[in-house]
Amino acid sequence: MKQTKRLIACMMALLMVLSCGFAFSSCGKNEEVINVGYTLYAPMNYKDTDGKLIGFDTELAEAVFKNMGYKVNFVEIKWENKYTDLASHTIDCIWNGFTANTADDDGVARADKVDFSYNYMKNKQVVVIKEGTTLAAKEDFAGKTGVAETGSAGEGYAASFEGAKVKGVTRQTDALMEVNTGTADFAVLDEQLAKNYCGNGDYSELKIVEEFSSNEEFYAIGFAKGSGLTALVNEQLERLAGDGTIAMLAKKYGLENTVITSFADQKQ
Repeated sequence: MKQTKRLIACMMALLMVLSCGFAFSSCGKNEEVINVGYTLYAPMNYKDTDGKLIGFDTELAEAVFKNMGYKVNFVEIKWENKYTDLASHTIDCIWNGFTANTADDDGVARADKVDFSYNYMKNKQVVVIKEGTTLAAKEDFAGKTGVAETGSAGEGYAASFEGAKVKGVTRQTDALMEVNTGTADFAVLDEQLAKNYCGNGDYSELKIVEEFSSNEEFYAIGFAKGSGLTALVNEQLERLAGDGTIAMLAKKYGLENTVITSFADQKQ
């Protein structure tokens, strides 16, 4: 009888082990998910040849939220809908080369719409043209057709060129394509993206006109107003700057000259 009871107990224990092996989620701790809003934008967020999402922002977001105990779910958004998506909780943050120190397309400062993390990268808006197009002075923009991503800092900057007609597109890469195919005379977009594309591959005839670049801008992560995530993410940015992770990722994606790894002067 004792042997029979021992045998039954062993079999039950084995079944429990096997059950956990085949249904791990029911036996282990469930991981909380954080939804990160992004657009395709190399070298910040883009897909490799296997279709895997990679990039500086992608990997930094994964490192930050892993330390906080979250699993990251990347949600591709339309940039013009970023505030709506954040307000509706479709996403928990906007992490995609988000320029913090600018007015948005309706003239309201972005810092009045979202809470920003520390600035973690420098940027500026640049003008891109195709070889053969002449833009030597501001007067040359009159009558020209410009293109920029709708709702972006680039769209606002493009509108500053007097006499130019500016149209919006869904993605910054769409703006490059329009200049490349001749349906626009110039594009205004983030320097980080422009340097990654101009002069390479299908965009070999595109170039940046440096003299028309904007003043310095800064990238930060956007959260809903009053979100407790902002301070927690800032703590992780300091931690990852301190252990060299941010510098390592910047080197991997060719961003050593624009990344920010000290946040002391941003603390309130």
